[in-house]
Amino acid sequence: MVKDLVILAYSGGLDTSCILKWLIQKNYEVVCFMADVGQNEDFEKAKKKAVAVGAKDVVVEDLRKEFVCNYMLPAVQMGLVYESRYYLGTSLARPCITVGLVNTAKNLGAKYIAHGATGKGNDQVRFELSMYSLWPEGKIIAPWRIPEFFQRFQGRTDLIEYAKKENIPVSATPKEPWSTDENIMHISYESGVLEDPAAIPPGGIFKMTRDLAKADDYASVLDIHFEKGLPVSLRIPSGHEMALHVNDPLVIVETLNKLGGQHGIGRIDIVENRFLGLKSRGLYETPAGTVLHVAHVDLEAFTLDREVLRVKKYLQDKMADFVYNGFWFSPEAAFTRKCLELSQESVTGTVTVQLFKGNVTVLARKSPNSLYNKDLVSMDIAGGFSPEDSTGFININAIRLKEFARLSNLK
Repeated sequence: MVKDLVILAYSGGLDTSCILKWLIQKNYEVVCFMADVGQNEDFEKAKKKAVAVGAKDVVVEDLRKEFVCNYMLPAVQMGLVYESRYYLGTSLARPCITVGLVNTAKNLGAKYIAHGATGKGNDQVRFELSMYSLWPEGKIIAPWRIPEFFQRFQGRTDLIEYAKKENIPVSATPKEPWSTDENIMHISYESGVLEDPAAIPPGGIFKMTRDLAKADDYASVLDIHFEKGLPVSLRIPSGHEMALHVNDPLVIVETLNKLGGQHGIGRIDIVENRFLGLKSRGLYETPAGTVLHVAHVDLEAFTLDREVLRVKKYLQDKMADFVYNGFWFSPEAAFTRKCLELSQESVTGTVTVQLFKGNVTVLARKSPNSLYNKDLVSMDIAGGFSPEDSTGFININAIRLKEFARLSNLK
């Protein structure tokens, strides 16, 4: 009897290793898919583990450049920040990984894609909505939503017992009492000891960024050049770092992660609204993303028309919701992205920033498309501006206020 082929989104951890064995016991043939999006992972070790458990094969795909160029940097260009604080590091990685999963499924003739996302989280939605957009005829196996699975495995203890019984290698080191998700853009931390919003995070939890008390005692000054809203080059003129000039997107992000991390930049601790309606507490560190976002916001204010900027801000908030909720490949997201990209036609220039003790400070900016008119705004010369025109401007705007005050006085 021919077994149905399943492509499993595999991490090498306890959950997906147990899911791999469970799928095999349910008479599926399983190929594991691992996406390298910049996480600190021993892929060769994870591959050997999956094969030992019973995987037919393990596909490891390097998606770092794909993730940076087609997801992370376009998010900077669009100004995407969920609920004004979260730079969407996990949310952006999910559609990128799903493209790899779907391509693997199609290439190998698989019928199913399986994942280890929980039934309460956002990732199940992101993976599956992305998959259905790319592969409408595909089918999903989500064990954490199947009663036979989640009733048998109530938590980590049950998984560990199952792993021992089935000879699935389990790390001998104690697991950190929280969950992490890592890629080249960020690391997120949630659940476990972090589920109490009143609890102060344990010391040493962060990996990409230094505590401010241990951050460098000198500032780093950088020039970031944008073209049409996309960061295309990074220059460090001088200072404590060696002078450098890079224009490779991956190297730009890696360099900013290193420098931003040294200065403790990009940490947040927030309570956010999940798409399913639950509130969750999460810690994030996004050094490169934070630096690029601050510089990009400054350049936009310098080069965009005021009303275009305000409409753009409305659209970027909508797009941030689409990405967070798993609709990267939706028609509404495609339309909104085109609008946001159009707004960036003039956002070209260089922003000089200073990194120091958790802060990104804009020092200067220049652009061939600047709408800043020094003569017009100068306090020393008229520059074509007639001061007497301001009298009428103020009087017209005061009519509404005077009428409101008159009515209030009659009450």
